[in-house]
Amino acid sequence: MRTEVITVRTGSSPVVVDITREAEAFVASEQDGLLHVFVPHATAGLAIIETGAGSDDDLLTAIDDLLPAEDKWRHRHGSRGHGRDHVLPAWIPPYATLPVVAGRIALGTWQSICLVDPNGDNPTRQVRFSFLQG
Repeated sequence: MRTEVITVRTGSSPVVVDITREAEAFVASEQDGLLHVFVPHATAGLAIIETGAGSDDDLLTAIDDLLPAEDKWRHRHGSRGHGRDHVLPAWIPPYATLPVVAGRIALGTWQSICLVDPNGDNPTRQVRFSFLQG
């Protein structure tokens, strides 16, 4: 297995960051196998979605609707509503595993690998790419 960690700047507000290019660069020299992407954070996740057509903003809106940033959460350290950020990985997992064929991630036409970070308290995130040769 080959593995590498990248740092992604997410800033101080909820964001969806497309990391597909970084993932493609990581597997470009490989053949067939599996790419595993992992976010080692308790308040971030990974989603395979379309970006650039509003879906990323729709996802953030859906998170706000499902998990509003209110003071109702028992987990209360950090900014207002931070407890909801700790619940997020139950719906948007911190990992994804994708097939790689001849050095290319086998994504659908409009699919992208996205880091989902609703937590503005941490402006940078780590993402681990791991490749398991088939």
